[in-house]
Amino acid sequence: MTKLNLRFLCCAVIIATLYSPAALGQRRRVVVRRTRTTVVVRPGHPIRRALPAAVVVHPIRRAVVVRAPLVFLPALAWTATVVSLPARERLVWQDTESITEDEGWVDTSFGIDAAGDALYLDINGKAKLNFAEVTFANGNVQVVDFNEKTHKTGIYKLLDFRDDRHVMTVRILTKSESDFARLAVYLAK
Repeated sequence: MTKLNLRFLCCAVIIATLYSPAALGQRRRVVVRRTRTTVVVRPGHPIRRALPAAVVVHPIRRAVVVRAPLVFLPALAWTATVVSLPARERLVWQDTESITEDEGWVDTSFGIDAAGDALYLDINGKAKLNFAEVTFANGNVQVVDFNEKTHKTGIYKLLDFRDDRHVMTVRILTKSESDFARLAVYLAK
């Protein structure tokens, strides 16, 4: 009788192991609840249209302090042109942010603190973009107006500087229009 019980127990353990969700390749979807807040723009921000009423703020991974007073430059209207990324040795900085559709509008910031001459935006998925703020070391803030247009997967030139500039931060207000969107920002030299 004990041999029969032992065999039954071994079979039960093997079956449970083979047919577990992990063994079948199923993953549990983890839902992270994020609090919604209002969009904060500083006085002098050049975009005057109504901004989203509620956004989810993703925490910045690398805090960067801008020591100069902020001065907003006139907003630039963005033309979405797909480009190729420069050679790997020209890229001096990069970071990514993942956004899900259920988050709604997301306010995300990238702490760069490096010098370069061009910023690139790589979108993987479908994303609606509102605006971007590029803050330089001298306190100038260049706002890029995406005009709440939806853009598909591709690499786009976000901003081109004619001279080598020290970029401190990039802030992007975006919303995923697909289940999942990934934004990557690159600084090239």
